[in-house]
Amino acid sequence: MPVPKTSHLACAAALLCAASAGAHPLDGLTAEEMTATRTILAEAGHVTEESRWPLIELYEPEKDFVLEWQEGTPERRQVRVNVTTAEGTFRGLVDLDSGSVVEWAPAEGQSMLLLEEFVGAMELALSHPDFIAGLEARGVTPDDVFCLPLTAGAFGDPDEEGRRLMKVPCYLLPEQSNWYARPIEGLYATVDLTGGEVVEVIDTGVVPIPEDPWGYTTEEIGARDDMELRESVTRAGLAQEGAGNVTVDGSRVTWDMWSFRWRIDKRPGVVLSDIRADGREVLYQAHLSEVFVPYMDPSEGWYWRTYMDSGEYGFGIFLSPLRAGVDCPAYATYLPALVHADDGTPLEIPDAVCIFERQVGDPAWRHFEVFAQGPETFTPTEGRPATELVVRSASEVGNYDYLIDYRFDQSGRIHIAVGSTGLDAVKGVAATSITDPTAAEDTAHGTLIAPNLVAPNHDHFFNFRLDFDIDGTANSFMRTGIVPAEAPADIPRRTLWVTEHDMPMTEGEAKYRITPETPAMYHVGNMNETRKLGHHPSYMINPGNSVAYSPLDVTMDPPAMRNPYIAHTLYVTPYDRDQRYAGGEYAFQGDGSDSLLAWMEEDRSIADTDIVAWYTMGFHHIPRMEDWPVMPLMWKSITLAPFNFFDHNPAITVPLDAEE
Repeated sequence: MPVPKTSHLACAAALLCAASAGAHPLDGLTAEEMTATRTILAEAGHVTEESRWPLIELYEPEKDFVLEWQEGTPERRQVRVNVTTAEGTFRGLVDLDSGSVVEWAPAEGQSMLLLEEFVGAMELALSHPDFIAGLEARGVTPDDVFCLPLTAGAFGDPDEEGRRLMKVPCYLLPEQSNWYARPIEGLYATVDLTGGEVVEVIDTGVVPIPEDPWGYTTEEIGARDDMELRESVTRAGLAQEGAGNVTVDGSRVTWDMWSFRWRIDKRPGVVLSDIRADGREVLYQAHLSEVFVPYMDPSEGWYWRTYMDSGEYGFGIFLSPLRAGVDCPAYATYLPALVHADDGTPLEIPDAVCIFERQVGDPAWRHFEVFAQGPETFTPTEGRPATELVVRSASEVGNYDYLIDYRFDQSGRIHIAVGSTGLDAVKGVAATSITDPTAAEDTAHGTLIAPNLVAPNHDHFFNFRLDFDIDGTANSFMRTGIVPAEAPADIPRRTLWVTEHDMPMTEGEAKYRITPETPAMYHVGNMNETRKLGHHPSYMINPGNSVAYSPLDVTMDPPAMRNPYIAHTLYVTPYDRDQRYAGGEYAFQGDGSDSLLAWMEEDRSIADTDIVAWYTMGFHHIPRMEDWPVMPLMWKSITLAPFNFFDHNPAITVPLDAEE
């Protein structure tokens, strides 16, 4: 039941309304709103100072309200929370306008990790006598190591019931910059965070601890005997004179033909909303939905490593400050991320997002006309340089660093890219060379990348939620296949190809495995609108280099059952504001019963309605020596490209600067 407002809460609500009158309903929560949320729940008797907050997130208004909202009028602000109290973990909904608690009930799953739970799990492991004995057998003590508590996955074991489980492997404390170079292999603790106890200690036997510290700073690399730094060179850099052409006004960004709004949420990280080209609707919202990283080593210390990096850990809370001149050009606009600490207080991460425009060194378009040349006439190539706007963030989730890019160009395209770098997860082994007696067994599920270090094989899957609104919310989805056609008998050609259109009517029909063997285009369009020549406006989803499939069985393998969307590349569902994450609301120890594929069993209509596309990009990672000690950045991306959305090439109107 709603809680009556006290005068204190009424005052707080009035101040919030006044402060938010110029904001947008999809803007991220402010520090004042986070504080008000805590106050409202405390006044209602639901939380105390000892309560912990796995999630404080904007609960978006219904889309109809947002689309009808006018700038300058108060928005409707509600907050979804998960809070852990002495009585358990609760799921709540707080209305900031009325200062009331709309919902408060026990959570139906395990909430996201708290930062302090990492520390707690490590302390539990390092204080257990069996674990200490295992360290002593390896010639080290708890003071010599640091541990990296990791989510333990979910395998349907009855012993998982009522527990919040983490696995705890450890490493020798680093002598240099690399914290992962010296794993203490074969020793693990299973910790129950709920009970505050070590469930078991697993010791599969002593494995040699690698000796090389493998630091990766300039000084550390320069001091090594087996490599030397390159000589300094004149660097080809990015620079921009003047103020640039990007306008950032609060959450609203405008550049060239594009406008959109940005915010940060704890789970997905960057969320872009109200994406428009030349003022026309393209996407209502785009954001990361889930990340699934399963390892393929079946040993006791590795089989459970099947992380859901966004749903369990959070891409927003693990955003790292971007370094000017390395992560982004020095001239970029750097913006902070406002998230929340474990106690629910606002927490700012500086320089968490960068926004910049750049010339990519390619033409946006060009043509050299040979027939315009003459004995005394030279007509130069006509063309324009390609320029794009980049919105970038970087999240360090454990050993990996993931860059998420949204790139907008002057041809009306949006490129969504994931860059993977950081450090391989490594396993200690006996082999120091591939010719050693144990090498075959040590590398059965990975690659020997350094003496005593194997990097196990694994996958990276990134699912994105793309809420299209092409010139409005009434959209349809179409697959345009390229199929063989027989040539007419009166020409010498014998084969041709034609296009074949398929428009699924329900979500059950709208799932696709994109493969080169069956070439096709995938469109989201508005069948109620037409352009100059009568075409219906649409946007294509071009897969680029992003397609990755796994032989994991989503019907019987528990980690894959939690992430069944990996079975296909692309799905389409009707819009539902509560269906934001393909792995379900509660990823931690979830079982897949609340996930994208479970929602689709309803087989709802997707014809001429508000639809959402779910795209999974990724790659299979078979590590190599070149990945160590730090991986080269590797990009995977998709492109959203206009298809009969504009009446001509949008970049044709880009002027050529006089000095060019």
